Amino acid sequence: MFAYYHSFVNLLFIGVIALFPVVNPIGSAFIVNSYFDKLERPERKKVVKKVAFYAFCVCTVSLFAGQWILQMFGLSIPVIQLAGGIMICKTGWDLLTADNKPAIHEQADLASDGSQSYNVLQDKLFYPITFPITTGAGTISVLFTLSANSANDKPVNYLLNMGALILSIIVMCVLIYFFYLNTETLVKYLGSKGEKIINRIVAFLTFCVGLQIAVAGITTIVKG
Repeated sequence: MFAYYHSFVNLLFIGVIALFPVVNPIGSAFIVNSYFDKLERPERKKVVKKVAFYAFCVCTVSLFAGQWILQMFGLSIPVIQLAGGIMICKTGWDLLTADNKPAIHEQADLASDGSQSYNVLQDKLFYPITFPITTGAGTISVLFTLSANSANDKPVNYLLNMGALILSIIVMCVLIYFFYLNTETLVKYLGSKGEKIINRIVAFLTFCVGLQIAVAGITTIVKG
């Protein structure tokens, strides 16, 4: 019994540690904060709940369907890492090179009343806010890897492994909800200049995380 408990806690810890840098709830919160600027507190709670729910759905489907998807398309973990790393690098590079000026139609949305901004935002909650900003290719590749490594012929071990990983996903979703909901408070302390600095740092780290994932995939392919 103690062995099962130890295995469960160990995998839960591994899941949280593996997911935290790719989900990056703190850094992602600063990135998506511009989408929520015009929302009142109750509206912000509603959209953040939806984002957290969408993130949970993306992660859970990736976890359970990971092995099946890999087998169906004949893909390997290193290839997923390489492709996911490239996508994360692109996201980080786009954020680094962005001029922070919203498009004309977005300026019109931001200039309008809060209810209109809320309605317009509904179409953006899954893409791009949830995917790929919150749970992108890096998150999916990590979950694919965890799913493949947690496979076990014994039903009890498999259920324990999946339970630990689902709990780690729930922990990440709770962090997403907390930081996305309270980013405005952090921004007030930092100021506009501080927010821009944080956004640039987060963008650079996002690029580095993507590069690390891609390099790991290339290294495994070359060795294999």
